[in-house]
Amino acid sequence: MERARAIDRVASVLDAVETEPMPVPVREVWVYGDVALGLDPIDRLDVYVTKDLLMTSDAEASEAFERSHGVKGVGKSVSAEWAEANPDSLRANTNGYAAPEKCLAAHLLPDDEPVHLEVCNASFDDNVTQRLKGAMARDAYEQILDPRGVCLYADGQRSETALDKLRAGELVFPTLPEALAMLGMDEDDAAEAADAVRDYRASQTGATVRGDVV
Repeated sequence: MERARAIDRVASVLDAVETEPMPVPVREVWVYGDVALGLDPIDRLDVYVTKDLLMTSDAEASEAFERSHGVKGVGKSVSAEWAEANPDSLRANTNGYAAPEKCLAAHLLPDDEPVHLEVCNASFDDNVTQRLKGAMARDAYEQILDPRGVCLYADGQRSETALDKLRAGELVFPTLPEALAMLGMDEDDAAEAADAVRDYRASQTGATVRGDVV
């Protein structure tokens, strides 16, 4: 993916979050990995979204969408207003309930671009730490979240300065093994983990999404 195209995609995500109804409230938008490092081209564009829970519940809408679309939880796990305006982007998990992370991916990303969307209730920094602890405990290094990230949107405010620096490739980060070592990994383990993360990312194709709860 050419860097200019990747940055344009990031800008379109920010525009949507700022101006359009979302399946769930979005508190933060980050990018991390290749695009943050200034690479051109990049293998994949990695976007991280911190979501909030809906504060209201609409039982009537939930029943209506279950009848019309066979999807449970509309008005509870995702916004009924959003679902009514974007029925083609409504997505469910294997249990038939509306899945916020899949709905966000369907709303924000084309299917044919190499973009990965991480969706979590926790901020990027907190999730980096939690994912690292879990990956080390299970020896599942491919589940590590690359800690080299840039916050572009938080609490209703978009950072044009951060976006301009990202577009110009002005941000400087350590290598992935160095970044993991700074978070407390042994040097040899950090090198092995970085290889696992790269191999896992290389195996992904098209648009992908992962939902997480911390």
